[in-house]
Amino acid sequence: MMLKANWLQWLRLPSKLSQQGVLGMNQRNHSYIGRYNDRRLYPLVDNKLKTKQIALQAGAKVPELIGVIHNQAEVRQLKKLIPETSGFVIKPAQGSGGKGIMVITHQEGGRFFKPSGAEVSSADLERHVSNILAGLFSLGGKNDVALIESLIEFDDRLLKFSYEGVPDIRVVVFHGFPVMAMMRCSTAASDGKANLHQGAVGVGLDIASGRAVNAVQFDHPIRHHPDTQADLSALQVDNWTELLQLASSAWEMTRLGYVGTDIVLDKTRGPMILELNARPGLAIQIANACGLLPRLNYIEQQLESGKLNALSLQERVSFSQQLFQREACF
Repeated sequence: MMLKANWLQWLRLPSKLSQQGVLGMNQRNHSYIGRYNDRRLYPLVDNKLKTKQIALQAGAKVPELIGVIHNQAEVRQLKKLIPETSGFVIKPAQGSGGKGIMVITHQEGGRFFKPSGAEVSSADLERHVSNILAGLFSLGGKNDVALIESLIEFDDRLLKFSYEGVPDIRVVVFHGFPVMAMMRCSTAASDGKANLHQGAVGVGLDIASGRAVNAVQFDHPIRHHPDTQADLSALQVDNWTELLQLASSAWEMTRLGYVGTDIVLDKTRGPMILELNARPGLAIQIANACGLLPRLNYIEQQLESGKLNALSLQERVSFSQQLFQREACF
C-alpha cells in the first residue's frame, strides 16, 4: 500500500500507521526477526568476515579482502598490508550502523586522504585500527578484528546521485523474496556515509524495474540531491534483476527468513554484497512512501499455503517483480 500524499502526518499518528501497512519496530522484532531468524545464525551476518566467507562459498561477488588485523601486535604490520597507490577501506568485522568505517580514497607521498579531502596520518590509521580491536565500534563492545578491503569503484552513472561516498542499495528479503529496496546516497550532511540517520538520502526503488519511486532526507520528501542537485526521479539502477537475485541469495546463504542485503555497484565487477543484516531497519518504508506489511503478509500467506515453497531463486525474484510493481510518487 502506498502512503497518501500527506504521508508525513501518518508518522505523527502511530495509531494510523498499521492502517497504512507500516511495519513498526515491535511487530518487526516479534513477528519477523524473532519468528523467522534463528539466533544461532546471527554470527553469519553480525561478523562481516564470516559474511564474506559464506558469500564467496556461494559464488557471490564481494569487495576484495586485502588483509585482517587480529590483535594489537599486528597493528605495526598495517603499512605492509595496505596498497601503496590505490584507496582502501578499514572497517570493524562486527560493527553496526556504519560506525568505525574509514575510507581512504587516495595516497600521496605516504599521506592518506579521505573522501572529503581531509588528510590522515599513518599514526591516525594505526590508532583507528587499535580502537576497532578494542571493540569501540562493535556490537556489545566486544573485542573485534579490523578488515582492510579494496576501495569500490562505483559506477560512473551513479556519480551525480551521491556526494563524497559510495551509494549502496538495501534490499529487504523475506524467505528469499525481495520485498522492498532503496538506494542510500551520501551527502555532505552524512559526511560521505550512506547512513540515513546522519543525513544521507534514501531513494525508494521499484522492485520491478529498479527505477526511483520516491526520495527522502531526514524523513522529508525531496526531488533533488541536496549537494549535487541531481534529479533523483531520474535514478535507474542497471542490471536490476541480477542485483535482486544476488540480494535474494542471502536466503540460501544464511537461512535467515527476514534479512537486509546491502549491495554496492562496482564499475567493473558489477553488483557485490557489502554486508547482510539480521535486523534491517524500517526507514526503507519512508524512502518508498510505502508500508512493508501488505507485502510481507502476502508472501507469508502464500508460503503457508505451500504455493511458493518450490520456487527457484530466479522464480522468486520474478514473482516479486510482477507482484510489487508500482508507480513513482515524486
